[in-house]
Amino acid sequence: MAAPELLSTTKVSGGELRKYKFKSAALGGLDSNFNLFLPPQATSGKVPLLVYLAGLTCTEDNGAQKGGFFGPASAKGIALLFPDTSPRGAGIDGEDADWDFGTGAGFYLNATHPKFSKHYNMLTHVTLELPQIIDVANLPIDLARQSIFGHSMGGHGALTLYLASKTNQYRSVSAFSPICNPVNCPWGQKAFDGYLQGGVAEAKEQYDATELIKKRTDPVRILIDYGTGDNFYKQQQLLPENFLKAARDAGHDERQVQVRSQEGYDHSYYFISTFAADHINFHAEFL
Repeated sequence: MAAPELLSTTKVSGGELRKYKFKSAALGGLDSNFNLFLPPQATSGKVPLLVYLAGLTCTEDNGAQKGGFFGPASAKGIALLFPDTSPRGAGIDGEDADWDFGTGAGFYLNATHPKFSKHYNMLTHVTLELPQIIDVANLPIDLARQSIFGHSMGGHGALTLYLASKTNQYRSVSAFSPICNPVNCPWGQKAFDGYLQGGVAEAKEQYDATELIKKRTDPVRILIDYGTGDNFYKQQQLLPENFLKAARDAGHDERQVQVRSQEGYDHSYYFISTFAADHINFHAEFL
């Protein structure tokens, strides 16, 4: 595996934001970009890694540019990794037809439908390939200390990658406005019917946080925030109550699973940036 190409560096919050490009085997040989924030502590030793997964229509830049994460991450000495949300330029018929499926909407799964399985492998890209690339590049990251968070589709990704990990790759997970029960909402059903050979039935086993939390009996570390003014919450796309009920029924109390409704906040990065420090500080306890 070749080292990634460094495209740019920008100083921010005492640290450095770097943009890289590399040829992704997981995404079928396509070029893929990611952003990596190195806090000032990275100049004197290895630092832990917090992975941020963005939502529908986003790229690796949205969370970096608008999340408000750098100040809190710099204070805690935590590196931030911002992957893209899907492969780019696969040329698959129909992948650019809708905003909520295909390009910009990889849903952080490994596709099993033959049409998408060569390129749409965001689970492998995020959990295996990007850590390998960081390692090959000799970056000052301690990969034994990882946590993950995300927004909307990326909140779904963060929750499922955390809960389904056989190796406990991530020490903690948090999410802003996540799609908590995608097998029961239109966004998830559309994605799963398209990407997975077995559709929703296949997704229940690995890609639905509400289904996955039912099976976890060991302690978990989960924080979720959503806004009561979020139109997608009102449209029953997010379903955080379903996740909370499943977590409580499985014996996970508020010390393990916090689900907080934030009065009046919407789905935007104004909401995310308001609670960014809360989430960074939550992960810092475990990293």
